[in-house]
Amino acid sequence: MPDFSEAIAFARAHEVSWPRDPKADPARWGVHHDDPPPFDRLRGPVHPRGGVSGVIRIAGQEVASWGEPDRADLTFSVAKTYLALLAGVAGARGLLDPAETIASRLPGIGFDDAHNRAITWAHMLEQTSEWRGTCLGMPDQVEHNRRVVHDPKPPEGAKGQLRALRNPGSYWEYNDVRINQLSLALLHLFGRPLPEVFAETILRPLGGGADFRWEGYDDAWVEIAGRRMQSVPGGSHWGGGVSIGARDQALIAQLLLDEGVHQGRALLPAAWVRRMQQPGAVAPFYGWLTWLNANGALFPAASRASWFMFGAGGHYVWIDPVHAAVVVVRWVDPAHADGFVSRVARALG
Repeated sequence: MPDFSEAIAFARAHEVSWPRDPKADPARWGVHHDDPPPFDRLRGPVHPRGGVSGVIRIAGQEVASWGEPDRADLTFSVAKTYLALLAGVAGARGLLDPAETIASRLPGIGFDDAHNRAITWAHMLEQTSEWRGTCLGMPDQVEHNRRVVHDPKPPEGAKGQLRALRNPGSYWEYNDVRINQLSLALLHLFGRPLPEVFAETILRPLGGGADFRWEGYDDAWVEIAGRRMQSVPGGSHWGGGVSIGARDQALIAQLLLDEGVHQGRALLPAAWVRRMQQPGAVAPFYGWLTWLNANGALFPAASRASWFMFGAGGHYVWIDPVHAAVVVVRWVDPAHADGFVSRVARALG
């Protein structure tokens, strides 16, 4: 069995600098501070976090854990991938076709104008939609020219500075407002709160979800078919989002490693899981709300078949088909993520 002690010790020694209690030093906690006012504030609940923790699984078995692997902590943009899983559930039920326009399925929720009506589900999943509008009080412009670590292109202006939009499908931008619009569309599609659907279709069948919660902004409530429901964000950029334990994150990653099958039952279509790992034409480093390592640009030491879920604050979920491995690490300083990955890769051999 591989020895991961060096990697675990390295992770423990390089905790992210964010305070463990968001209230202790608010100016050093989160990512909303980088937004132009008045959007540089939290709109949903947040809570104290634990220390560095993680889980490693090989060949379907947990072989290492550290920290508090069952503690339900905020996981930021790892939640984006969970939206892709929900879209896969919807696809399996015949509720969507990735190539269809969202406006054709869901008129009246923000996809009807001349620009937005060309947007497909695939565009939203690839982050190439160029959707324009205001979602639950947040304009898409807030995220124009956002710079993320693994995006190779330079921004065209300052964060939040209006830029000319391209045709849907032709430009990649990491944009949390558009992700929230995708979540809102999925809420209308299912007609049920997404946390309920996710727990029912993914987490509980895996044997997880005891302390899982997925919360929205304080004012993000809509009425669908006479029922008042909260729309949830695909991250914790402005608060809210998914709180979940590292062990449950590892179970979800294991499901993806196993192409959507758990104990002989298909929770997700295998074809959908494979498509999540395919590079987009515009952004070959990105799949369907997942990060890809095909050219080794993300992590040179990781296998080229590896794919990832990332979240601000030092959250990494690594799926490595070459070694039948799943690795979750939380609250590690992003500047030292490569050091952790390289040590795990060395142990895997």
